[in-house]
Amino acid sequence: MKLNFRRNGETGEPLLILHGLFGSLSNWAWHSRKLADHYTVYALDLRNHGGSPHDDAMSYPVMAQDVLAFMEDQGLESAHVLGHSMGGKVAMQLAMDHPGRIRRLVIADIAPVKYGGERGEHDEIFDGMCALDVEALTSRSQAEQQLASWVEDEVVRQFLLSNLTRDSEGNYSWRINLPVLRDSYPALRDKPESDGVFDGDVLFIRGDLSDYINTSHRDETLRHFPRATIKTLMQAGHWLHAEKPETFNRLVLDFLSENSSGKPQASS
Repeated sequence: MKLNFRRNGETGEPLLILHGLFGSLSNWAWHSRKLADHYTVYALDLRNHGGSPHDDAMSYPVMAQDVLAFMEDQGLESAHVLGHSMGGKVAMQLAMDHPGRIRRLVIADIAPVKYGGERGEHDEIFDGMCALDVEALTSRSQAEQQLASWVEDEVVRQFLLSNLTRDSEGNYSWRINLPVLRDSYPALRDKPESDGVFDGDVLFIRGDLSDYINTSHRDETLRHFPRATIKTLMQAGHWLHAEKPETFNRLVLDFLSENSSGKPQASS
């Protein structure tokens, strides 16, 4: 599968950015431009998202293989990788399966664990998006009004509706592969499918208002990433890179540019 991507910057070490569920490379446009002052940044659309192809297969090993194939196509022997949420698990899968291809790893607000519960945190979102009769829509505001019954947060609604496209005849459709994403959601809530270990430098950035990374995840995290460092971004939730972009960017740049200590650590 040939993933859609956008490159920013011409010099510096390569840095791949992998978005989360319902996201796309456009959500990382600001960060891509800022990071391009120091790195050659490749922002990718993962399969069934953005401008990348749709396919029935949707698992972390498959998505990691997509990224590896992208690196091969671009002639990238190795790269830094930054992944948020679902993209973070793809990045972890890639690092565990192919540790020699990863320089440094930044994981935003996700842990290498299975998130349990009968219903997931995004089930309500899936219900609302699937209930939207996109073929009958006449305006984007109409779509937002209908989605508001399911998703209260206006910022989240706008983010979700960025996946709604309109053709030259005025017909709306979802850019994401919504049926496959919903069917695959239980697998996406699971942990990466690998027992591998990545012993390179890893930075986990968690939002203090989010519970995606907590102390109960420590042992499993260090089992796969023995040199992991965990930092907390205050007054930020799961969308920490959008809520605190400047601070998030500074944490990423500081980590990628620092000298390796070579010592395992995990701190908050």
